[in-house]
Amino acid sequence: RDSLRQQYAQDTKMGFVINAIYSMAYGLHKMQRALCPSMAGLCDAMRPIDGSKLLEFLMKTNFTGVNGENIYFDENGDSLGSYVIMNFKKMGKDYYDYTVVGSWDNSGLQIDDDEIWPNKDGMIKSVCSEPCDKGQIKVIRKGEVSCCWTCTPCKENEFVFDEYTCRACELGSWPTDDLTGCDPIPIEYLHWGDPEPIAAVVFSCLGLLVTFFVAAVFVVYRDTPVVKSSSRELCYVILFGIGLGYICTFCLICKPRIISCFLQRLGVGLAPALSYSALVTKTNRIARILAGSKKKICTKKPRFVSSCAQLAISSFLVMVQLGIIVTLLVLEPPDVIFHYPSIREVRLICNTSNLGVVAPLGYNGVLILSCTFYAFKTRNVPANFNEAKHVAFTMYTTCVIWLAFVPIYFGSDYKIVTTCFSVSLSGTVALGCMFAPKVYVILAKPERNVRSAFTTSTAVRMHVGRGKKTPPPTSSLANLWKRRPSSGDTLSSNGKSVTWAQTERNSKGGHLWQRLSFHIKKRENNQTAVIKPFSKASEDVTPESATDKMLYEVAESEERYPITYRPQTPSPISTVSQRTGEILARNQGADEEQIISVSSYV
Repeated sequence: RDSLRQQYAQDTKMGFVINAIYSMAYGLHKMQRALCPSMAGLCDAMRPIDGSKLLEFLMKTNFTGVNGENIYFDENGDSLGSYVIMNFKKMGKDYYDYTVVGSWDNSGLQIDDDEIWPNKDGMIKSVCSEPCDKGQIKVIRKGEVSCCWTCTPCKENEFVFDEYTCRACELGSWPTDDLTGCDPIPIEYLHWGDPEPIAAVVFSCLGLLVTFFVAAVFVVYRDTPVVKSSSRELCYVILFGIGLGYICTFCLICKPRIISCFLQRLGVGLAPALSYSALVTKTNRIARILAGSKKKICTKKPRFVSSCAQLAISSFLVMVQLGIIVTLLVLEPPDVIFHYPSIREVRLICNTSNLGVVAPLGYNGVLILSCTFYAFKTRNVPANFNEAKHVAFTMYTTCVIWLAFVPIYFGSDYKIVTTCFSVSLSGTVALGCMFAPKVYVILAKPERNVRSAFTTSTAVRMHVGRGKKTPPPTSSLANLWKRRPSSGDTLSSNGKSVTWAQTERNSKGGHLWQRLSFHIKKRENNQTAVIKPFSKASEDVTPESATDKMLYEVAESEERYPITYRPQTPSPISTVSQRTGEILARNQGADEEQIISVSSYV
């Protein structure tokens, strides 16, 4: 037979129910004894039971509870709390039971820690979720009570708005250390004390000093052949553009403002245009003069080779670039904006768009390619002082600089520093490759800075042919005019070559044309006529070597004579070559002569 007394444990929480029942029983018992003292059970005084009267007797109830506690009610009808703290724990292998570990009543809490935590390791926490750390919010799982949550940290640009919400900071601000709000991010821009600006400024200052020195040398020695043959007016324009490029560094590095943004867009596009437009004009003139000098007979000067014409062409090319810049300034007025490379960075920059950079840069690229084309075309021009090779090397190096500039500028955040060094380096290359040799000749080699190095010699050697005998020369209109040799003329011949030298004299008309006769065989297909300076120090005069000489004489003649280039009427006096031809024809027979009038620069 089973018994409920075996393996039964009374739930101590049932004591509250038992005490409540006892309270009602004791209240009814006291009410019955007061209203029906002489009889058992209910009397007429208790029918029907009045709840208000029962409450009065309940308030006066006082007894010992099931767990031995004293039960009574205060003036508000509340029973004073008294709780027994029990711990449900494993008592054996398969046996669990509640163990009293403490109590709570009006006197306070009494608890036995040794009974609760026998291992002494620490108190066991019995909560659903721990409080969240700083910078975390509570995320309540679906279907769970509000006391159970998951702590989730806010993102790096968010702060804790409340215990359940993160809120992102506005662009340009960052959360505070305690993640309770946002503070503005410090604005970044180039400072004069940073390493990169210091290097750029020092480089530009040195470049400006060298530019001023070169310009001063060219101004002081402006009447020397080296400066004249270098197209000094265009050189001044090139030097001005180089100096402006160095000055652009200061506009680029200073703190962005509307005026500095305007100067940046104007200077960075205009400075290279000044230099390269003058170089295009200069190399184009050399190419046209070279092309004209290759002709057998030069009867007129190439067009647009004067200084005024060259300056006009250069100014037109610069005005095109200026028009592009002004148009972009009207479409995109300069202003200062904030740039955000990342959510933690704020930079102060000018509002220059990609179009504002590509358009001026593209036009300068066209000028650079044109310069490079003409420089390559005239790279093999030999002369006493030849700058074509210097210009060619300058343009090759400049192409490398600007080709490297494009990917670095558009692929990195160092746009300002890249622009500073690109503009300064291109100007430095021009100073070192084009102007340094000229300054060296002017200051260190003055013996090479003379007019004789840039003008054609009057001593000419002509190879006439093999001297085959032919019938006596027929009379021609050219042979009707004869003159006697002057005291300053010398003549010698060995039958196959004629050497003639004539003292240089100024003509009354003020022109620079001289008469020169070639003894050319008309009846042979393989004709030769070699013009060679008689001096040992000079080189062969070729069409190419005449180019720089013409450049010099153009500059020289513009100052001295109002030249008109037109062929002269043949002189009625026979030339030295004609008389030599007559002697050769009489003695051993020679070919007929052809009289050619050649300009002095050939």
